Amino acid sequence: MARPIRRPSATSERILDAALLGFGTRGFEATSLDALAAELGITKQTILYWFGSKDGVLQAVVERMADQLAATIEAAVVRSASGYDRVEAVLTAVFRLGVRQPAVLGLLRELSRLDSVVAGPLVAGIDPLVDRAAAFLAAEMDAGTIRRADPRLLVLFVYATVVGAATEVEAQRAVGYEPSVASLRRLRRELFAYVRAALAA
Repeated sequence: MARPIRRPSATSERILDAALLGFGTRGFEATSLDALAAELGITKQTILYWFGSKDGVLQAVVERMADQLAATIEAAVVRSASGYDRVEAVLTAVFRLGVRQPAVLGLLRELSRLDSVVAGPLVAGIDPLVDRAAAFLAAEMDAGTIRRADPRLLVLFVYATVVGAATEVEAQRAVGYEPSVASLRRLRRELFAYVRAALAA
């Protein structure tokens, strides 16, 4: 029997916020509904009322995250010029998201270990953006502003580089970077210079 559709409320949004943090930092399997309920000061039955099951919570978190990522990237594209400026605008948006909400990008990594059915809504939400990014890079390659390569792999490499640098705090510390506003500015500046050099024709 299908779970009844309920209109979002302050309670359901709080549950999704806590679930995103738990799934994105501790992992899906390591985050129980009992733990989420205790953190929120509600009962497990309240979570089940809104989402039906733990899988239902994850599904709702993924759908909301797909919408957020799509909106973030789309806004960056609309505000930017052409050429490398557009690449940098999108990278800046994703970098900021990774720094401000590392659980979002942590959940992306977690989904790669989960059932593809669960990740479906996220893939569906991101696929058009990947297609658009690949088409943009292909056009820039034809114009001679970006080096020629497989555009879809280039999207993957650039995304993995930026997200990894933004979210891997332990890796930052291993090379002597203590996260702070100043160090993150420097990290972003050096990272984007690296990406620009890697994409140069």
